[in-house]
Amino acid sequence: MKTATVKIHEKETVAVITDDEQVVDITAAALKSASAYQVPDSMIQAAADGERFWEEAGRLTEWVLDNNHSDCLYPLEEVTLCAPVPVPHKNIMCAGKNYKDHAVEMGSETDIPDDPIIFTKAPTTVIGPGEEINPHPDVTNEVDYEGEIAVIIGKGGTGIPKEQAADHVFGYTLANDVTARDLQKRHNQFFLGKSMDTFCPMGPWIVNQEDIEGKDVKLETYVNGERRQQAAMSQMIFSVYDLIEIISRAITLQPGDIIATGTPAGVGKAFDPPRLLQPGDEVVVTADGIGRLTNLVK
Repeated sequence: MKTATVKIHEKETVAVITDDEQVVDITAAALKSASAYQVPDSMIQAAADGERFWEEAGRLTEWVLDNNHSDCLYPLEEVTLCAPVPVPHKNIMCAGKNYKDHAVEMGSETDIPDDPIIFTKAPTTVIGPGEEINPHPDVTNEVDYEGEIAVIIGKGGTGIPKEQAADHVFGYTLANDVTARDLQKRHNQFFLGKSMDTFCPMGPWIVNQEDIEGKDVKLETYVNGERRQQAAMSQMIFSVYDLIEIISRAITLQPGDIIATGTPAGVGKAFDPPRLLQPGDEVVVTADGIGRLTNLVK
């Protein structure tokens, strides 16, 4: 099951995306069906509802489809897909060098981390599917892509054991950890180079944890139709559940928190010569079972 933040008639709302990519306005469905469930007005609130949200959203979707309530149903092309969490309530947490081959391509075997490298991106980096990446030519000339799988936290907590981490996952989406490599190097710290406006495309929707559990999801990144990155989740050095356990030891995770789980080998900076992003480039991040995130460089 998939949920998304969409704009219907210019109003932002939480919706369900069906398998054939129709959009169900579950808020309208709840009103028409006289449901006792109050549909969340943001994805952060949906994440806080956790499993109850998925159950109730599923019931409302079935009601719409079974009763042919076309006034609650829209073709995907008639709505605007927003980032699943359009305005995160705090920085996006990110895992650096979480695939061995990427750690090596950006350094050497000695750069493979023994503990996760955790950095953050500002909430103002987030844009949705189809929105343009601003390359900020007045600030940087080394803009790079990093396709990633991101996890959205549902139930919050501190000191979450790895064995219980799945209970705290609301779902999965895709992200592009766009990076200004020259700023990253110049400032000797990741934050500025990672946090420029528009540097975190996300989407296209959130897939239920149950649909991903136990699957070795394959992640790919394409630039102008050429595959640059390919890896499976099993190749992560630190799994999603490892990251949740380690981060939550000292930081309270809250509903709607976002953890970007790292990028595989194949980033533009690692080519000889580098193949960095240019105006007009199309970047597509895709993962089987999750979806396809497409953005152009302005």
